[in-house]
Amino acid sequence: MDGERVARAALSRLAEPGDTALGAALRVHGPHEVLRALQADGPLPTEFRRRDPDGYRVRLGGPAAADDLAAVTRMGGRFVVPGDRYWPTQLDDLGDARPVGLWERGPVRLRHAVLRSVAVVGSRACTDYGTYVTHEMTSGLADGKWTVVSGGAYGIDGAAHRGSLACGGPTVAVLACGVDVAYPRGHERLLARIAETGTLVSELPPGCTPSRVRFVERNRVIAALARGTVVVEAAVRSGALVTARRARLLGRVVIGVPGPVTAPQSAGVHQLLREEETALVTSAAEVIENIGVIGDDLAPCVEGPPQLWDTLDPEPTRVLEAVPPHRPASESAIARDAGVGRTAVRLHLQALSERGLVAARLPPDTDDAGEDAEGEETWIRTMPK
Repeated sequence: MDGERVARAALSRLAEPGDTALGAALRVHGPHEVLRALQADGPLPTEFRRRDPDGYRVRLGGPAAADDLAAVTRMGGRFVVPGDRYWPTQLDDLGDARPVGLWERGPVRLRHAVLRSVAVVGSRACTDYGTYVTHEMTSGLADGKWTVVSGGAYGIDGAAHRGSLACGGPTVAVLACGVDVAYPRGHERLLARIAETGTLVSELPPGCTPSRVRFVERNRVIAALARGTVVVEAAVRSGALVTARRARLLGRVVIGVPGPVTAPQSAGVHQLLREEETALVTSAAEVIENIGVIGDDLAPCVEGPPQLWDTLDPEPTRVLEAVPPHRPASESAIARDAGVGRTAVRLHLQALSERGLVAARLPPDTDDAGEDAEGEETWIRTMPK
């Protein structure tokens, strides 16, 4: 395995992430033979027939694999490859686009971290609403012992990592650069904190810088690692939507958080929510319900505060509705308005009185408390309905 690890580390220098031609060649020939073919001045295996060999060979002579492996070890990291005991096997779902290997940095092994994980992604140019919702949601996920996976970028990614860290939860940042490169620069402290308590991970060797293509390919790893992907805010053209659709192709759960219908930052999410098999959520509990164990991780039903009249049957409810809240009414008037007989009205009013919903009142022209001039009790509602 050590020899294969060195070969794969060398190949991660020669090819870009997501190279399916390289993936197919590795599947058929193995890393040693593929590396020897690239290092030799000859034809490549047939899996590379549509690729220019110089695209790989132009990178020969760069940093040695042994130096890369030593560098990641010095920073407390490691290089894991398919077949390792610590390899996250869900990445095998990517087929020939599976990473050649993963460079990890941090105290938490990636395989362990992503056993119960959810990806949270969204717009870099997020709103205050998006930041708040993301922080609340990822804090709740961390409280529930779920690992938050994101991309370490500005906006929703940063809010997702911070929300998890705020509750002491592990978080995984999948980078489009080396695990020793702080990008974006404004997240240097955040990435350092993740390296201290969670996991930084990349397909690229130490020292590599990001590019637009590498960000796009990074998204497939985020989608594959987690059980589901939550999109909080995303414009119609957004890398977060790429992540969500890659997750759907991999059979993962796709989840969207609605925003204001007038906000362009949520237009892409709303479009995603109109597509089949996208779940709408508003809380961490609802996220867990969608990605957790069926029947065990149900979110609580949201209900308004219970009211005294919630348990009333239809007829006493009609009687209560017929009792005015601002002036007394006679039993005859209440019976007429409710469409209920006088005897039944009297019984219902007594029961409603015991529950504090109505009370007998003394009109100005009576001699006996609660009775009008004809000897009929009058009632007033004591609680608004």
